[in-house]
Amino acid sequence: MDLRFTAEEQAFREEVRAFVQEKLPEDIRNKVLNHQRVEKDDYVRWHRILQAQGWGAPTWPKQWGGTGWTALQRLIFEIETFRAGAPRLLPFGLTMIGPVLMKYASPEMQQRFLPRIPGVEDFWCQGYSEPGSGSDLASLKTRAVRKGDKYIVNGQKTWTTMAHFADWIFCLVRTDPEAKAQEGISMLLIEMKSPGVTVRPITTLDGGHDVNETWFEDVEVPVENLVGEENRAWTYAKYLLGHERTGIAGIGHCHRELRQLKHYAAQATDGAGRPLIEDVRMRDKIARVEMDIMALEMLLLRVATQAAGTPGPEASIVKIRGSEVQQDLAMLMMEVAGPNAWPYSPDWLEPGATQPVSGPEWAAPAASTYYDMRKTSIYGGATEVQKNIISKMILGF
Repeated sequence: MDLRFTAEEQAFREEVRAFVQEKLPEDIRNKVLNHQRVEKDDYVRWHRILQAQGWGAPTWPKQWGGTGWTALQRLIFEIETFRAGAPRLLPFGLTMIGPVLMKYASPEMQQRFLPRIPGVEDFWCQGYSEPGSGSDLASLKTRAVRKGDKYIVNGQKTWTTMAHFADWIFCLVRTDPEAKAQEGISMLLIEMKSPGVTVRPITTLDGGHDVNETWFEDVEVPVENLVGEENRAWTYAKYLLGHERTGIAGIGHCHRELRQLKHYAAQATDGAGRPLIEDVRMRDKIARVEMDIMALEMLLLRVATQAAGTPGPEASIVKIRGSEVQQDLAMLMMEVAGPNAWPYSPDWLEPGATQPVSGPEWAAPAASTYYDMRKTSIYGGATEVQKNIISKMILGF
């Protein structure tokens, strides 16, 4: 596989760089590069700037309003936008429910929902995990009982990222309690403003609130909001998770954090006042993680360009390695920050905050980033589960 850029690909990279430099709002850039909280309005503004350029759905085919880019173009776009300080594109619509609707939904449902995703006219969240049904997703208990032209939904979802911002949730529900676990599950699209939907915040280790628990109490959902066929959603769920796991690798995030790590290591000093970047052991650690990022990038490109087009066990491999590399970067950032990462104050993450602790400003969010990256080995399917998938799909046991 030849990973060298052609003249056309190099020109595309320069085009993306120039666009982001000109169009990315400075306040959003500063939040991202300083590891501060990105608000709903920031995500929406950036999505709509991209949509106006025709880049609102980088991974989608042209027939659905996407760019029709090659796998390498998509990779270039992700790396260059992240390096420049752009926030991640919201995955819930673009890379989760969007591909599912393209493959399994009725034409009417496709026309109703897909055009509204790239410009975030609808803000989506994911309703998969439940208390006791995370890695063992097939054990979910949220029920949907059909009554006439509606489903009545009761139950609870947890770790619903950005549910407090969302207009819609794509939700796995049990519609046949007598069937085998995987065979009695359906997927419903539920409007978050529906009576009976309650969102409660979950505060994470870094003091932030990105995730929530979501309750459904006699929520009425029109039958036309059923994706595909009743009791067939386990197939849809696996398809969605394959796309999600590939995205969790976060190659653009890794490139950005690596560049910042090198920059901070040049500013930080050891006990003798020498820059940490001059310490041979620190250089060795940075070089190792840089090689890991290069390997991850090549693996991602291989997965993205495979002929089948449907993520297989490779998605689990990418998810594991991406999680590990992101955690390694966060750990090295903590090592470079040293005692300046403490005491940690979550207030520093809020937009417009001033430096709450002594030491260099860049060191303030190091602890927060370290805490936040702990979750990458759990969401989208825990590492242990991914290893089981790899074992079953590749080794046959």
